Amino acid sequence: MDKKMTLKYSSVSVLTLAVALFVLSTPAFAEKNDDIPAKGTVTMVDLGAKACVPCKMMAPIMEKMEKKYAGKAVIHFYDVWKDNEPATRFKIRVIPTQIFFNMEAKEVYRHEGFMSEADIVSQLSRMGVK
Repeated sequence: MDKKMTLKYSSVSVLTLAVALFVLSTPAFAEKNDDIPAKGTVTMVDLGAKACVPCKMMAPIMEKMEKKYAGKAVIHFYDVWKDNEPATRFKIRVIPTQIFFNMEAKEVYRHEGFMSEADIVSQLSRMGVK
């Protein structure tokens, strides 16, 4: 192989590696490949945006739920205005949307719009989370 061909293949390899590293480090890739919903535990997913009004109203509730149910259930928020992949994956139509998954990671309940703390606690209780 001559020097020009070797240089060409080296450049392509470096470019391919750079693109792969970029893709693997993007939030969309990380979000898509996380373990949500989690198997073996009840999971609540809230899909919204930090800038939408009902989502802002839910933010302190979600923070409280994350702390209250730590080790008992997975409580996870996706900002779909920053990364729309979860919106597509979970087939949401409006934000906020809350989806509850059982221990087998199967969807058992979906709610669209603001969801109160009492309603979240009630749903998690019905699913066996204390």
